[in-house]
Amino acid sequence: MHKRWNDMSSVFISIICLLIFAVLVAGCTTSQSTTILPATTVTIQPATTTVVSTPAPTTTVISTTTAVAVAATPAPTYTPSEKTLVVFTAASLKSASGKLGTAFSAMYPGHTAVFNLDGTQNLKTQVENGAYADVFISASNSYTNTLKSEGHFINSSVKPLTTNYVIVILPASNPGNIKTLADLAKPGVKIAIGDKTVPVGTATYAVFANLAKSTYSQDWNKSVFSNVVTYETTEPGVATKVALGEVDAGLVYESTYTTAPKNTYSAITIPKADNYLQTYTIGVMQQTRNTGVAQEFEDFMLSSVGQQVLKEYGFRPVS
Repeated sequence: MHKRWNDMSSVFISIICLLIFAVLVAGCTTSQSTTILPATTVTIQPATTTVVSTPAPTTTVISTTTAVAVAATPAPTYTPSEKTLVVFTAASLKSASGKLGTAFSAMYPGHTAVFNLDGTQNLKTQVENGAYADVFISASNSYTNTLKSEGHFINSSVKPLTTNYVIVILPASNPGNIKTLADLAKPGVKIAIGDKTVPVGTATYAVFANLAKSTYSQDWNKSVFSNVVTYETTEPGVATKVALGEVDAGLVYESTYTTAPKNTYSAITIPKADNYLQTYTIGVMQQTRNTGVAQEFEDFMLSSVGQQVLKEYGFRPVS
């Protein structure tokens, strides 16, 4: 009997142990499921956040690039003044500008003129970009006509002012041994001319074409251009290259040669039949805030006093 009870107890204990083991296994399984689900949720959330934030840097870069491009526009240099006129003036008038300013102030006391001297093509661009000017003196009718058509002039004020022919200048020592126009085509000769967008350059191209047609040949013309080593953006720029001996010859206006210090250049004249007579014009700008004084300056330039000053500096009268 006692033995049977022991056997039953052993069975009962085994059943209890099995039940406890089953509960523990079930508990472990439930715990693993609970752990996996939060891990999946945490992994998904950062991935979504990263995708949404990616466009932000792209937007910032585009905005910065646009701001830099807009800030590149230069401001005009000159501002209106009741007593001081701003005169945009072709660079070839540089030598005469000082005396012209003095004579103007003597004729109209209390009024002065400031000359902005540059190649006419550059002056035109400055005006088109908003620079202030009261009066414009151009060495080319083509630029004058363009500014008129764009509405920058008081058109009735635009008048011929003076004229100028082209001439070949050489360093005084004449290192290229150039004695005639034909020598401009010799191999090894170095020539400076104005760029074709510059009034003196336009004149030079026309002179070479005329000489090739009347006296020399197209081969001569090609050889001359093959000897051109620099195309300057102003007429005084050509003269400087020759004066420094950087080239053997250059084509400039007669006024530059006439007014140069003695022994700076020697020269070869171009027959008038083949030459190019450059006509300068003067006009009052539409934007001027000193219409009366601007007109006084134009009247002065066209007067016998202004014309005499121009003559002294090698300019010719309008025929």
